Amino acid sequence: MDLNKIKSEIRKEISLWVGDKQKLTESFIRERIQLFFKHMTEQGKLLDLSEEAKEKVTKSLCEDYLGFGPLQKLMDDEDITEIMINGPYKIYIEKAGKKTSCDIKFDGTDHLKYIIEKMISPAGRRVDESYPYVDFALENGSRVNVILPPLSVGGATVTIRKFLRSIEAVDDLVRLGTIDQRIAEFFVACIRAKVNILFSGATGSGKTTTLEVLSSYIDPHERIITIEDALELTLRQDHVVRLLTRPPNIEGRGEVTIRDLFRNTLRMRTTRIILGEIRGEESMDYLQALNSGHRGCLAVIHSSNPTDTLTRLETTALYASLNLPTWAIREQISQGLDLIVQHEQLIDGSRKITYVTEVGELQENQIVLRDIFRYVIEEVSEDFVVKGRFKAIQKPTFLHLFKRKGVKINENIFMPD
Repeated sequence: MDLNKIKSEIRKEISLWVGDKQKLTESFIRERIQLFFKHMTEQGKLLDLSEEAKEKVTKSLCEDYLGFGPLQKLMDDEDITEIMINGPYKIYIEKAGKKTSCDIKFDGTDHLKYIIEKMISPAGRRVDESYPYVDFALENGSRVNVILPPLSVGGATVTIRKFLRSIEAVDDLVRLGTIDQRIAEFFVACIRAKVNILFSGATGSGKTTTLEVLSSYIDPHERIITIEDALELTLRQDHVVRLLTRPPNIEGRGEVTIRDLFRNTLRMRTTRIILGEIRGEESMDYLQALNSGHRGCLAVIHSSNPTDTLTRLETTALYASLNLPTWAIREQISQGLDLIVQHEQLIDGSRKITYVTEVGELQENQIVLRDIFRYVIEEVSEDFVVKGRFKAIQKPTFLHLFKRKGVKINENIFMPD
């Protein structure tokens, strides 16, 4: 019997023994494993298993039951920002913006399935043959996507985007080179002045991280409501209501969408609405909220540049099938949305906010965009290191919002470079 089969048998035994989760301590697990070894030895099995091999099995199983098995070492490494599992035998990591393979593996398909079930259980979600893909968040805030065979041909695919505790304030974004001190000052003032901000960019470019960092500057006396597909956002204020969508059950009933939650949010006396991601017809409700007195709304959308952001927002609004003319939707965007913050992960793996763009008025059925700050790439070295600088372009026209809220800002930061 090889070690993987032994571990599989022990997992079955422990699953029968474990009733109270409080018993899941290392001493309890080691005790049960030793009983298994003793029982098998008395039956004439495992006689050739060395003490070193037994300890290897025991340590591996303790990692499974007390953490996330072979992944725990990767989860504990603060330099690793993403973990990508392509089946039980191929694991890749992202460190310093670079993706590389690692030598960590699972015992097999059943082992990977066990770890997936352990991850998803506290989230109250499910993933199986009838619902073979799911998004959820771990208790530490890390975001997880799972897709199972046969949709994922090479085995279960798991993508874990880790929650980075090292990024908690705008100063951390400045330290990492994501923004400069002028942009940091501007962002904090925008949050306090209740500017409506849309964070845009590709997957993994840092949109949600920036949103979380800036949300920490919201007045703790405000009532904040977040709407998400998976509990990704971690806000530090006390008065926060977290709303979560619900997928349909096995019969295809009971689904609660972002749009359903958004509509209900408007009746909850909210001060701030934070939308985890705009991807469908809920964008129309989002625009109507922006135009009905809800200030300081923060939201995330996938797009490649500020112009594309407006196109995406307009297109998703059309999903609502209200038969509104294009000019009416664009009018709502120009009147309600104040600022677009565009993110990008550069070729060297670094993450930058490449555009801070004001959404202006509607002229000849086109929304005017005005860049306030921009990241300019000056050089890319032979080893693909990007050198550039943040450049001030012009003063925003909505500074009157700052004065109305009593927010002071040094207007010299907008002086063109």
